[in-house]
Amino acid sequence: MDEIVKKLAGLGLPGIILVILTAASGGSSAAVAAALTAVGGPFGIVGGIALLGLITVVGDAIAGSGIEAILKAVYAERSKTESVRFLLKEIKDLPITEELKLKLKNQLSPPGTTYTVPNEEPRTVEIVDE
Repeated sequence: MDEIVKKLAGLGLPGIILVILTAASGGSSAAVAAALTAVGGPFGIVGGIALLGLITVVGDAIAGSGIEAILKAVYAERSKTESVRFLLKEIKDLPITEELKLKLKNQLSPPGTTYTVPNEEPRTVEIVDE
């Protein structure tokens, strides 16, 4: 699973979307194939076909480990090279359950280490001339 996690982390958000899309289609390549062929990237249909192989690998990993474990591992790997703030915003926009979003956010920034914004109330400063 570690090797798959590193490869998906290298893909960034498209890798995460690929994991979610594969899990949502129940590991079925047919539903995903139509979308990938249309969006095969700069390689057209060849790019779509190449991504089908990756979908199969991702489907096997999801079946063996579960989507939560894979997403947590991918985001843990990405947090080594990317801003946690950026990753938290990305997680907020993912089409997954709120419970899973909360688990991913807590993994990246545990509740005890959250940053609170200081109160921005105006202060009165008195300057004394000596």
